Amino acid sequence: MRLSGKVSSGLGRASIFMSQSHYQDQFKKILGATAWPGTLNVNVENNDLTSYIALRQKAGIDTLDLDDEFLNKVSEIDTSTIEAIRIRGFLREGRSFGGATAYLAKISTSESKNISCAILIPDLTRHVEVIEVIADVFLRESLNLNDGSIVNLNLIVD
Repeated sequence: MRLSGKVSSGLGRASIFMSQSHYQDQFKKILGATAWPGTLNVNVENNDLTSYIALRQKAGIDTLDLDDEFLNKVSEIDTSTIEAIRIRGFLREGRSFGGATAYLAKISTSESKNISCAILIPDLTRHVEVIEVIADVFLRESLNLNDGSIVNLNLIVD
């Protein structure tokens, strides 16, 4: 599966979660190194959004307010060869840090090489059309990205 979208700025809150050692220990197993303490936000639409919703559903995330026609398109997408990797949540000092699902991928632009990464879908998120990408490098710098830059995500299949 390949997804393409435009880079966008987020709220800047991902670093709070990404810096937690409980998550970083799990990211290290997935990425082979600790993750950069932040995410790259990629807005998707049309067929890419349909494919992303299929990944969200595979992760067990309900996507409310979708019409039946759109849901029918989503149900036609085969995600069976894409491994969903569970990221466990935890409690710290009475505060809950939720779980997530990760999918291994490679990210690139038309001018750049592939960089290993993972699509991260938090259990609790308001984003429907925004993919959060993690990697062991600062992707904006490594790929020379700005808001509006187009990136490609190629998911790794079993």
